[in-house]
Amino acid sequence: MKAEEFFKNDLFAANAGIELIEIREGYGKTQLTITADHLNAGGRTQGGAIFTLADLALAAAANSHGTLAFSLSSNITFVRSSSIGDTLTAEARERYMGRSTGYYQVDVTNQENELIATFESSVFRKKEQVPFALE
Repeated sequence: MKAEEFFKNDLFAANAGIELIEIREGYGKTQLTITADHLNAGGRTQGGAIFTLADLALAAAANSHGTLAFSLSSNITFVRSSSIGDTLTAEARERYMGRSTGYYQVDVTNQENELIATFESSVFRKKEQVPFALE
């Protein structure tokens, strides 16, 4: 199975319209084009949509080593708003990989490469293998 096929099983992210663009060891990249379905009552992108975009990028990066990883904690800081028509990209980068834990930082940017949000997460790695291998 390819990594992209595995992450399509994240139905919440898939149903939100989030796509996995790239995965390599310690790195994940996702993308979402904002529609009316992603807006909050104030007409801006709902924070949960941005969090989910960053979380899928994190999942790709953290699981790229071949063992199943789950988030222990995550924190997001929103720095700029976005709205309909914006294309948001989340890039997760591994900053630390221990025996059973890891630490990741994710930048969410818009189509102008402006920072929308920063997301940090620590993960716990299980001994269970993921059902895909990076090519």
